[in-house]
Amino acid sequence: MAELHPVDEDLAQVRESVRALCAKFPGEYWRALDRERAYPKDFVAALTEAGFLAALIPEEYGGSGLTMAAAAAIMEEIHAAGCNGAACHAQMYTMGTLLRHGSAAQKARWLPAIASGELRLQAFGVTEPTSGSDTLNLRTTAVREGDHYIINGQKIWTSRAEHSDLLLLLARTTPREAAASRTDGLSVFLVDMRLAQGTGISINPIRTMMNHATTQLFFDDLRVPAENLIGEEGKGFRYILSGMNAERILIAAECVGDAKWFIAKAAAYAKERVVFGRPIGQNQGVQFPIARAYAQMRAAELMVREAAALYQAGRDCGAEANLAKLLAADASWAAADTCLQTHGGFGFAEEFDVERKFRETRLYQTAPISTNLILSYLAEHVLGLPRSY
Repeated sequence: MAELHPVDEDLAQVRESVRALCAKFPGEYWRALDRERAYPKDFVAALTEAGFLAALIPEEYGGSGLTMAAAAAIMEEIHAAGCNGAACHAQMYTMGTLLRHGSAAQKARWLPAIASGELRLQAFGVTEPTSGSDTLNLRTTAVREGDHYIINGQKIWTSRAEHSDLLLLLARTTPREAAASRTDGLSVFLVDMRLAQGTGISINPIRTMMNHATTQLFFDDLRVPAENLIGEEGKGFRYILSGMNAERILIAAECVGDAKWFIAKAAAYAKERVVFGRPIGQNQGVQFPIARAYAQMRAAELMVREAAALYQAGRDCGAEANLAKLLAADASWAAADTCLQTHGGFGFAEEFDVERKFRETRLYQTAPISTNLILSYLAEHVLGLPRSY
């Protein structure tokens, strides 16, 4: 695996390396996968070989030992190049839970294999059909029996489960009515799905409007060794919060990359497309939406940088991570709409890649957390307004 040793203050080398890698996977590659809803295994393999998927794993475990700022730069450049990091980004943000709360034995056992690509940690089992974003009301249970936990229940929107060896799973170990507080009673497990598929785990793919490899999981008396419990039993919700902040920051970076791609694509087309004897980009009705999308993208970019800096400094970044996700998702969606409108009918044609990227970036208005829930969080936790739900 290639070693990466960038200076934190200068991420130019990382960005250049990612651009060079992505140049080998042009629009034709992604269009072919999109038609078949196929997993980009060659792209993921290339990212693994370059050390990018092990970005946040310390060097002592075979990782690249990069900062959150560098990880965000990687994901941004992937999307700015017209590629899609959704196939692999979970391996980055799930690292936080294992790194911060896993035991020394767990890290020594799992991290080197994840860093080398021998094992994939790409699946995060949290959301359930009945609870949705109400994580504290989840129903999947884990009951201790001797040296194992027996898990029953189901998860939905668990992406990449078919392409992951390991699953980070949140389950209830104490009945809600018996828990000491609203946030207690949930535990995190690292599930080795190689040993469980066909016995304790069933994976049902869900076909969606974009190629996202998402699934529904069913657990039927799944036996998980007690040694796979991460941290202390009942404290799992707190453990995944840091991972959720990382998730928001990295996906916000992806949205900034998407916005950059849409803006560059729209500006280039507006300069070359001639209608009524003049480039359409000469018209303010075309110029202004592109310019406004650029302004939105730059504002989001700054917030992503601030959130990443706070995260890697070990400081509370809940508000900033959520703000980054909100602003970046809005910026990418505005840029996507502007790009499609600028292209007119050609924007709907597969060969321009606009319609594919348009579908892909729309997801982030809803996932991994909806913009409405972010607004509720900001209202309550930043502005001190009464809780709305």
